[in-house]
Order: sequence, then C-alpha cells, then structure tokens
Amino acid sequence: MFFLLPCFYVCQGNRQLSSTLITTMIPRISFSILLLALLVIGASSTSTDANAPEFSYEGGNGPEKWGTLTSSYTQCSNGKMQSPVNIVNNQVTRGKTFKSLTRIYNPCNSTLINNGFNVGIHFEEYAGVMVVDGKNYTLKQLHYHSPSEHQLQGVQYPVEQHLVHRADDGSSSVVAILYQYDKPDPFLAKFMDKLTELAKENCQSHEQAHIAVGTLDLKLLKKQTRKFYRYIGSLTTPPCTEQVIWNILARVRSISKEQVEALKAPVRSNCKNNARPLQPLNGRQVELYAEIDHDD
Repeated sequence: MFFLLPCFYVCQGNRQLSSTLITTMIPRISFSILLLALLVIGASSTSTDANAPEFSYEGGNGPEKWGTLTSSYTQCSNGKMQSPVNIVNNQVTRGKTFKSLTRIYNPCNSTLINNGFNVGIHFEEYAGVMVVDGKNYTLKQLHYHSPSEHQLQGVQYPVEQHLVHRADDGSSSVVAILYQYDKPDPFLAKFMDKLTELAKENCQSHEQAHIAVGTLDLKLLKKQTRKFYRYIGSLTTPPCTEQVIWNILARVRSISKEQVEALKAPVRSNCKNNARPLQPLNGRQVELYAEIDHDD
C-alpha cells in the first residue's frame, strides 16, 4: 500500500490476495478493513511474479535466452512482431490517415519503483489518457531504459522513456521518448532526491522498492513535438507480448549524465544496461506521422 509521506519505501515480494477471498469476507468486515485490503491489492498488482524466472540483460538469463526461461516467455524468441526496432527514414511510409496523437495528462500522486531490471513511476490515481485512432488508452506507468532500445537512423541514445497506456480491453499503446546528453530533464529533476533514496534500498530477487514522490505534474511530458513514428510491436521485456502500438516521438529531448547515472544506480548489476537488442521488422511497416495543428 502507498501513503503520502515525506519518505516511504518498502521492499515487497509475492504479496497477492485472492479476489474471491476478499469477496467472501466483505459481509464480515468493516468498511475500513475492506479499504485497507483493497489498498494491499493495488500494491500487489505491481509486484514482480515470484514464480516467474528472473531475467537479465547479460549472461545465462540475457535477452538471447529469454524465450527459453519459461513457456510464457516463448514469444521473446518466436515472435514475429517484436520490439525494439531501428527506424530508418528512407524506409518509413507517410501515415496519411492518422488522427492526432492526443494526450491529456493530469498532475498525479505517484510512486517511484525499482523493479530490479528498471526504474519507473506508478500512478496511484487517474493520470490521463491518450487517444489512438479514436480509442482511449489510460496512462498507467512510465519507466526508463538506458541506453535507448529504439534507434533512429542507427543512433542509440543514452536513455529511452516508455509511457505505458492501456485500454479497457487490455490492449496497450506506448509512447517512447528518446534523450540525448545535454541539459537536465526538468521532469526527472522533480524526483532526483528520491532516486538517491531508491539506490540505497537493497531488494532481493522478485522484490520491489517503493518510494512515494507525491504529486508529479505530468504536463512536463507533453513538450511540443510535431512528428512521431508508429508501428505494431511488442513489450521489450518478458513475456514480450505482441500487438503493442508503439509511438516513438521524433523530437529527442535532453538529459544530464548525472540523471542517467541516477536511473542506473538502483537496478541490479546485470541490468545496468537494460536495452533489449534490436529486433527484425519482418515486413512490418513503420509509419511517420507529422502533426500540424496539435502538440503531442
């Protein structure tokens, strides 16, 4: 569970409650206890699965072995629509029928999370929505990879941020933002002190470290850019689920070396460079959409 405290963190392992058990308990417990139980469920839903094998970015559990770690990871090796990819301008097509990539984000109570393999932000409230081809995708979380996973014209950048959105039917759409070394990123600057605290936590396998960061203004994630690339791919970590709509912003933003090191510090030693290798397009089309009237 998460509370708004100046500094709060907890390492949690496999804490899952059965929704059926909670349902049978409802007539016999007070409202306050029920509320506490629901908060625990909310916290547990972000835990790594203690039954899933641990993956990494090097050695015997590295990306080339992900598909063999368990049957639920087979798409990592057998999938034909995997991510990330290299985007080459002379190989993309112009998306003439796209609607604007409309994103409406709100200031939101947030929690910083170290999964062991990456660092991210979980939103405790409704954080906003993205509209893709008339369909609403709610912003659920964001996380970072360093170096970048997607490449533009064969260039790999120091950092890539993924804003993960999900629709009511369970489908996913991700906005990817690339960063190059320059001035500090103003959004990340809002919780740099919490990243330092996060790095001091030593969670074991399948555990997460959580630190409340309070309200973050997500409008900082919507700086003006008028071009993005779109293709159908997959999650870039196991289980590598496909049919993910990727939206890679063409505008590269700035980040400082200090901020990059702060993002790397909390994760496991075999995940410091947590970029999955490039995957083949296998005939997939990457479309370029140049916006005219809207910011994305």
